[in-house]
Amino acid sequence: MPVRRASRTLRPVLAVLALTLTLGACDSDPSPGADSEPGNPTGASVIAPGLPGEAARTLSPGEVKAQLPDDSPNSADISYARRMIEHHAQAIEITELVPKRAESRPVKLLAERIAAAQRPEIAAMQGWLKDNGGDEKPAEHSHEAMPGMATEEQLARLRAAKGKAFDELFLTLMITHHMGAVTMATEVKGQGNNVRIEEMADDVIAQQTSEINRMRGM
Repeated sequence: MPVRRASRTLRPVLAVLALTLTLGACDSDPSPGADSEPGNPTGASVIAPGLPGEAARTLSPGEVKAQLPDDSPNSADISYARRMIEHHAQAIEITELVPKRAESRPVKLLAERIAAAQRPEIAAMQGWLKDNGGDEKPAEHSHEAMPGMATEEQLARLRAAKGKAFDELFLTLMITHHMGAVTMATEVKGQGNNVRIEEMADDVIAQQTSEINRMRGM
């Protein structure tokens, strides 16, 4: 929606303005002076850059605070964190099969990178859920309901494979798994409301798109 896009465009600007106000308040004389305004004892004001095609505006501290967007988590944000924790967990489970079953060194190095990246992401989402009143309990669904998740049959085939056959199946499953994660991250960017979740989704899209391209060339 246009309003939402504008709100996201203003977020970085308004965050800087809020920080500017905080720093300005620390340096200002707390005593009201001749230039003070009611409700603005420091008399501080901030120049707010306008959107493209719009002129800059002078805002009081109260006006800046009033324009800061509400990024309270919604159900899409909570669901994304819960589901992506589970999604990442399966990716790590798959990578744990690599050391003893893979033949290709590039596949082994890739699996190490995937695990090294996704473990901290799981911890970050767990911390976010804790801070925002959620928990890790997933919604009622099967693994297959999430995009890209490997089925039990596929996992069984992977566990039984070795050498080149393992490498090929691993790459096939992991490309599909990564594509599913990108789909989920793209969806929450359109449906969610929380800035931190949006940032984590951006990281997933950037990192896993890069890894998909790498795997397709292996």
